[in-house]
Amino acid sequence: MSLTLTHSAVEKLDSLIKEENNPNLKFRIFVSGGGCSGFQYGFTFDETQEEGDMVIDAQTIQVLVDSTSIKYLNGAEIDFVESLNGSQFVIKNPNAASSCGCGNSFAPKGDGGCSYA
Repeated sequence: MSLTLTHSAVEKLDSLIKEENNPNLKFRIFVSGGGCSGFQYGFTFDETQEEGDMVIDAQTIQVLVDSTSIKYLNGAEIDFVESLNGSQFVIKNPNAASSCGCGNSFAPKGDGGCSYA
């Protein structure tokens, strides 16, 4: 399993965890059904590693990925970008055939492109 976080993403996550004043927090990233392309990314902080979770050490941050999401995130890079439009985490995912304008949803390779209901 290969999942990387840029220096910018690690710095932002480290800052957010320090704000929560809980050194046991880990960054959880997951993929769930939904979004305009079929799947969407989700982020949360979690203290608990569940059975089947992959744990990735990214400098000072531990990243948790559940067993279902692993296949969609292999080889992805998570970055934190600040621009005139705001700041957000951005995922560069080689497993995504397409993504929609929001940048939070994607269609995995082998599926169709964006679809809107």
